[in-house]
Amino acid sequence: MEQNDLIFIQSQIGYTFNNLDLLQQAFTRRSYSEENGGENNEVLEFIGDKVLDLFVVKLLISQNSNAVELYKKHDPKLKNTWAYMTEQKTFPGENVLVSDYSEAELTETKKLLIQKKTLANRIDELGIGYCLLMGSGDTQQNIGQENSVKEDLFEAILGAIAIDCNWDMEKLQNAVEIMLSPNSVLAYGDAEDYPTMLQEWSYNKQGDIPSYHFDEIGYQITWYTPFDGISQSLGLDDPLINKTKWHCLMKLADDLPVFRGFGQTQAEARNNVCKLAYNYLCKQGFWLSIRDEIEDPNKDDAINQLEILARRGYFSIPTYEFEQTYDKDGNPIWESVCHIAEKSKSFSEKSSSKKDAKKSAAFKMLQYVLKD
Repeated sequence: MEQNDLIFIQSQIGYTFNNLDLLQQAFTRRSYSEENGGENNEVLEFIGDKVLDLFVVKLLISQNSNAVELYKKHDPKLKNTWAYMTEQKTFPGENVLVSDYSEAELTETKKLLIQKKTLANRIDELGIGYCLLMGSGDTQQNIGQENSVKEDLFEAILGAIAIDCNWDMEKLQNAVEIMLSPNSVLAYGDAEDYPTMLQEWSYNKQGDIPSYHFDEIGYQITWYTPFDGISQSLGLDDPLINKTKWHCLMKLADDLPVFRGFGQTQAEARNNVCKLAYNYLCKQGFWLSIRDEIEDPNKDDAINQLEILARRGYFSIPTYEFEQTYDKDGNPIWESVCHIAEKSKSFSEKSSSKKDAKKSAAFKMLQYVLKD
């Protein structure tokens, strides 16, 4: 693997390896090692699978649980004594975990985050799949494009990080947050997923993805260091000043400035730099409108095109209802109705084919949202 590839991969995943051999091993399939010698990534994949499991569970619990406040909300008997307990710093059952979601709901959410398609998509979005080392047979069959292979690569990289950092929990959590980008899969509150938005803009506009560089803030790099580009501004009363640990540089294109953001974690710094770039692009008139997102609106692709717009945050995923009736000769007639939660109008179409009715209803909705 070329040195430039190794540098690029590390910038994308937000982790710098002490032992670059481990990183190269993570990208080495067994078919390559059988032909060329050396170790492959299968054991690293096994390790990474367990790392991913642990930190996804940790993420879900931290997002959806608490230990004390719910007693106040759900037990009326405690309301009159809450002030006393707060003053005395004593809380009944304060070590008990209370989750906002059931075990079944958490399980389904976890499946969504770690499923094969999600991990494969993230490898594509990080733009690092091209570095995979495969044997000649795999290369000829284009095995590297299969979701299962990209899933294996995702897990192997996490496994390599785990070994390289000697199971440093903070570094592993940061790697999972950067690589998985859970907010692009799960919508927590009204938070915008700026990294995904910027990546899609860059790919659609330039056919490339943003490049990132992370540095830990120290004596040489501080929030007030002069910067030749567009930097996040922190006022003296900004609470982030004393908590800032990382800065993230992002480059979108040669004709655009380099952007700099700060954060307590690499993931936060990346989100902040992407938000900064997004605001800049909007102000300069560079940001795509919804009409720019779909190059060729058409009936055959309308279902997928609506979903693309939904994934990019313009509205929620469309839903469809179907009803089957029959004409006087007994032939089936399908009616499909397309709904989008945020839109006041729904659109329906009929056809002898259920699939065609769905496409036609979706195309009507697509035309509507593009003009809205």
